[in-house]
Amino acid sequence: MGSEFYKVIPDIKPVSREWRQKAKDYLNRLAIPRGSLGELLVLAEQLSGIRETLKPSVKRKVVVTMAGDHGIVREGVSAFPQEVTPQMVHNFVLGGAAINVLAAVAGARVVVVDMGVAADLSKLVNEEKILSYKIDCGTRNMAQGPAMTREQAQRALESGIEIAGNLVRDGVELLATGDMGIGNTTPSSAILAVLAGRPVREVTGRGTGISDEALENKIRAIEKAIDINRPDAKDPVDVLAKVGGFEIGGIAGVILGAAYHKVPVVVDGFISTAGALLAKALAPSSVEYMIAAHRSLEYGHQFMLEELGLNPLLNLNLRLGEGTGAALAMNIVESAAQVIGKMLTFEDAGVNGPGM
Repeated sequence: MGSEFYKVIPDIKPVSREWRQKAKDYLNRLAIPRGSLGELLVLAEQLSGIRETLKPSVKRKVVVTMAGDHGIVREGVSAFPQEVTPQMVHNFVLGGAAINVLAAVAGARVVVVDMGVAADLSKLVNEEKILSYKIDCGTRNMAQGPAMTREQAQRALESGIEIAGNLVRDGVELLATGDMGIGNTTPSSAILAVLAGRPVREVTGRGTGISDEALENKIRAIEKAIDINRPDAKDPVDVLAKVGGFEIGGIAGVILGAAYHKVPVVVDGFISTAGALLAKALAPSSVEYMIAAHRSLEYGHQFMLEELGLNPLLNLNLRLGEGTGAALAMNIVESAAQVIGKMLTFEDAGVNGPGM
């Protein structure tokens, strides 16, 4: 694995307890009944701990939408054909997708990355409309053997780390993850089943809205992939290589890179949270930099959130991906930063506190 990976992973440290306590003490002095802004105050405390300041800024926001294709679609696990992946990448570039609309509301830029789309996107790359970290034209069919080589899995992780680092160096203060890849709920369910030790049937949902018969087929395909490949739950790179996806590895890398650079990262739905599970397995402290955007309608997502110990900010029955839930949550993150950065304390406002 590249030197960047070896440098980043051991240097991901827990969020500053000292700064979290400073923030908590300050928030308790705000001119409101103590705790009356609920989870917003918890989020403000987290942001202060991450950024090590009582005035954390998250104004410069980017959603990184990772795109990749999956060989497992040949097993009939999706309601949509694989051609939709590059078509949606073009839609992102045109600005006509849900992520473009919702990111604009949040004041966030969308960065689209080709991690492994099974199409030639070089024209978009040359026009600097997307980034290319293409590892291959889609993963292999994991029901027939490993989805990728270990070296490819490592490259996917490194790519995400590099992208996050470049964005932070450009001044980005809040990152968010997104995905595009027909069939990618299948590897996400597989990753969850392996890392959480749960039965495949318990963690597998309908993805793009498949029928009962297709769901049974999807469950069988995942069970077969795990049985054939025997991914090692104690080795997250092996799990990614055996039953993962290029964009999922890239998402895990973005999260690791954010944690290394001490920048908060908003994690979107089912596919993004599969990446978050891998990031946690590689660097447990990375969880402290994650903000769970929402609870996806995809059934297994609740188990992912439990594994991470994260409470989602929203519950809107979303199941689109792209980073849409993360974009919606960004305004809440911005609100938390403004609460601690701009609100006055009882003392500063000249307001009598409790018992005064």
